Amino acid sequence: MSNLEKVLVLAPHTDDGEFGCGGSIAKFVEHGCEVNLVAFSTCEESVPAHLPKDILAIEAKKSAKKMGIKNLVLLNYKVRYFSENRQAILEDMVKLRKQFDPTLVLMPNSNDIHQDHQAIHNEGKRAFKTTKMLGYELPWNNFTMTTNFHTVLTESQVQKKIDAVKCYESQAHRDYYSDEFVKSLAYTRGTQVGVHYAEAFEVIRWINF
Repeated sequence: MSNLEKVLVLAPHTDDGEFGCGGSIAKFVEHGCEVNLVAFSTCEESVPAHLPKDILAIEAKKSAKKMGIKNLVLLNYKVRYFSENRQAILEDMVKLRKQFDPTLVLMPNSNDIHQDHQAIHNEGKRAFKTTKMLGYELPWNNFTMTTNFHTVLTESQVQKKIDAVKCYESQAHRDYYSDEFVKSLAYTRGTQVGVHYAEAFEVIRWINF
């Protein structure tokens, strides 16, 4: 962890960061790393009619506080239309690179089929090409994924991920919004590398200094 002083998580939408790498965020924070997270959309267009439009922004702030994230940046790109705003997203990422100067960037992996996630992955590689980059997994968006990097997690770190995910009560109708799913995925990824719990990532770029 000594050379990962600043971690930047790129989340296409609020809750993607927690689901994709919440356990690793907990581990980084415990080891004294500065973790910053930017969500490029609060998905106001997708919020159920009976809920306030800013509910996901409220939940994201609650989750970030619980996880110990130093800075949370919430942008408001229209959900499912990121590709139409590719250049603006890239320019925002360049600003984020200058603002946070990360030593590690976490983003959606290259096989994530969601159109917004693909845009964040592609522009992320352009903006942070001289930085260590790992792609996290959201299994419901992956037909396949290369899992060639694992972060070993403790049970308490997995629980912190679960607690962060639970902050998104507006998403409780989702199939993957469950303690069982989060813990079973961590167990599966841990089994791959001979430990109890882990999160799996795709190595996009790894630079040793």
